[in-house]
Amino acid sequence: MAPTITKIESTEFSYTLDDVGTDGHGFNLVYAPGETTERKLFALQIHTDEGITGEYIGGNSPGAAQINTFANYLVGKNPLERERHWSEVKRALRKYDRMGIGPVDIALWDFAGKYYDAPIHELLGTYRTRLPTYASTYHGDEAGGLDSPEAYADFAEECRDAGFPGFKIHGWGGGDDARDVRREVETVRAVGERVGDEMDLMVDPACELATFADALKVGRACDEYDYLWLEDPYRDGGISQHGHQKLRELIDTPLLQTEHVRGLEPHTDFVASGATDFVRADPEYDGGITGAMKIVRVAEGFGLDVEFHAPGPAQRHCMAAARNANYYELALVHPLANNTQPPVYRGDYSDMFDTIDERGTVPVPDGPGLGVDYDWEYVEANATGSVHIYE
Repeated sequence: MAPTITKIESTEFSYTLDDVGTDGHGFNLVYAPGETTERKLFALQIHTDEGITGEYIGGNSPGAAQINTFANYLVGKNPLERERHWSEVKRALRKYDRMGIGPVDIALWDFAGKYYDAPIHELLGTYRTRLPTYASTYHGDEAGGLDSPEAYADFAEECRDAGFPGFKIHGWGGGDDARDVRREVETVRAVGERVGDEMDLMVDPACELATFADALKVGRACDEYDYLWLEDPYRDGGISQHGHQKLRELIDTPLLQTEHVRGLEPHTDFVASGATDFVRADPEYDGGITGAMKIVRVAEGFGLDVEFHAPGPAQRHCMAAARNANYYELALVHPLANNTQPPVYRGDYSDMFDTIDERGTVPVPDGPGLGVDYDWEYVEANATGSVHIYE
């Protein structure tokens, strides 16, 4: 008999980050000594009649709202029929960004790994089990942390000395006074001058730069120091194929785009139009592990590399099964604040600053499914009261 989904539970919970606040507009996390920021995530459990539960912790409120619209469809279905469910739910969410698919698909892969007693990367086809890792910074602050080009250069040296082979700058945001393109350019140059011969360097303005001209200025500064990529520079929101085609014509630094387009077809169109050099994918954003690996294969067919967005066990399994990927993103890191990892893991899984080994790599979990042990007592103790059960 095929296994059957009997119940799905989604629990919203909160956790806090010390010495972390937000910038002037409240959108970017920044170092803020003495402040505490509360963040919310969702813990998903897919129960089956096999006594095996598929699990995933992550997501956001818009994605969770979408899960509410299709969870009942899954109850009574075979959890191993991921491709069928992916196709049906993709169609059902056609009027939305489909971010609700990701957490559910990841939990279904977790079930499959536990069902077959294998880590997800083995089900996908393992290419490697250690992942080269780059340090991906918090946004710039005005509080004595990453508050100047020199501070970024100092921290880049610290990351180099810790063993990271790559370093990515997230610059400033939060208002017109903070968004000074000259400071962004000076930071690119300061970091390039300090460690450019020893590390792969990247910069991600996170669409904060006001104009195409600002993106061009930052891109030309990247050219001076052979940056590996420039990512989502300006206020198109990272989605203009025409704008990034033009930017590619005017700078030498490769572009990394598609973090902000959702799904397989928009990624494919972006690549086919010549609007990016590297391709972004995220199992949480792009339709789960199923969707992310489709993007990997499309990029491979075009001869391009995929760089996975953000840290997490699902990202590690995807990258482990992708030849055409270079770096695991350890984010967000800062000289005076902890990474933003939620305290939901028992055991030795970590996305904190000190998780890399002497070669600058992190391991891929080798237990069944995602290979992590979630702390469900912590989730229950910090639940916000938003619990949805489908059965």
